[in-house]
Amino acid sequence: MSDLSKSVPIYLVEASSEVRIPKELPVSATQWVEATGFSANEGEICLVPDMEGDLLAVLFGLGKKPQSARSPFLTGVLPPKLPAGRYHYVTGELFSDDPHGLFLATVAWYLGAYRFDRYKEYAKPMPELDWPEGVDRDEVMLQVKGCTLARDLINIPANDMGPEELEAVTRGLVDTHGAKLEVTKGEDLLAKNFPMIHAVGKGSTRTPRLLDFVWGPDDAPKVTLVGKGVCFDTGGLDIKPGSAMVLMKKDMGGAACVLGLASMIMSAKLPIRLRVLIPAVENSISGDSFRPGDVLPSHKGLTVEIGNTDAEGRLVLADALSLADEEEPEIMIDMATLTGAARVALGPDLPPFYSDDETLVADLSAQGKKQFDPLWNMPLWDPYDADLSSDIADVNHITSGGFAGSITAALFLRRFVAKAKSWAHFDIYGWAPKTQPARPKGGEAQAIRAIYAHLCERYKG
Repeated sequence: MSDLSKSVPIYLVEASSEVRIPKELPVSATQWVEATGFSANEGEICLVPDMEGDLLAVLFGLGKKPQSARSPFLTGVLPPKLPAGRYHYVTGELFSDDPHGLFLATVAWYLGAYRFDRYKEYAKPMPELDWPEGVDRDEVMLQVKGCTLARDLINIPANDMGPEELEAVTRGLVDTHGAKLEVTKGEDLLAKNFPMIHAVGKGSTRTPRLLDFVWGPDDAPKVTLVGKGVCFDTGGLDIKPGSAMVLMKKDMGGAACVLGLASMIMSAKLPIRLRVLIPAVENSISGDSFRPGDVLPSHKGLTVEIGNTDAEGRLVLADALSLADEEEPEIMIDMATLTGAARVALGPDLPPFYSDDETLVADLSAQGKKQFDPLWNMPLWDPYDADLSSDIADVNHITSGGFAGSITAALFLRRFVAKAKSWAHFDIYGWAPKTQPARPKGGEAQAIRAIYAHLCERYKG
């Protein structure tokens, strides 16, 4: 246990008509707080000095919300704002009957302390948190490491994170946890019947591939994760404007989140047989690029008319989902930075998910709220499925009208899932456009803590 006498206490203070100063602090602290005008508004920080000018305590405002409506992730604003040093939460009455809240406040600290430092050094070191009593260190750190992995992968620019580099990261994760990886790439994608993965990636000089790894005993419940690994998306021949292309390093955010989630599952040693599939490609432009109006075969056998080459993610996912579906997994989850329509509907912070399994929907929704990992269920609205019809192929991969784009993308993917007992599709953004508590601006691991909590509850008990 840490010696708390050598770290600075952080007091969580509720706003009221008269701010309550912790009684263990000296009179000089009360005078300081009054002089600074600290009112304990949500996220407000007061650094309280001692008589020598050293930092004596930190007061952190929780605002006036009742505890049931208060986010424990609010504490994630602290690390980048505090001076370097050691700190500890003074839990007291606010966390005395809420161990899960204290757990989340600890997760929030570490997620808030995240910095992407691959290309630049930061002069100011991040403060350290002394471990709160009763909080499971291993559980906190495996979640933080999973989210950090996803964030790092998204933040790395495409010149350093192409299909080959994504394979190398996957191989490192596989080696760490003793999983088995199979890689199908280049022309072998055609030989093994993954024509849509090949078609999307063949326009790039960076060889497309399908990453497929398995972990856990064969006789355990089968859980399969599929992540969109489009390492950069120009839009193909339907080229994006520059303003829409500038963030396309994050178009492999689904793969990044799936790898982060897989690392959490394997670190926790959940009693499942995990399979992870990542179609890793770059959607680029060359004389070999696939075209609008092309008709592509698919792994499932359906023919697919190409309505727009900028809707490539659902094509590579469809081949991977078809393969995964063949072994009838108990639960299959895919994650993808798939549509701008999802952002129009729900914004960047609230990813929609789709499933026909009402029990799964209810469980994931509940975990999203419990873990403060926001997500929102959207309908697989069957009448829109007809809008994917094609005059010359089994299906068009987009609709002509442009309405309900996230829903119709999910409906397209559903056509490639028939045998999985439960399936859910997450249309994530994978990016925080502005800094929020525990969520620095940049790559973001969305929904994976909620999914992980569901899997723990489902298989660990």
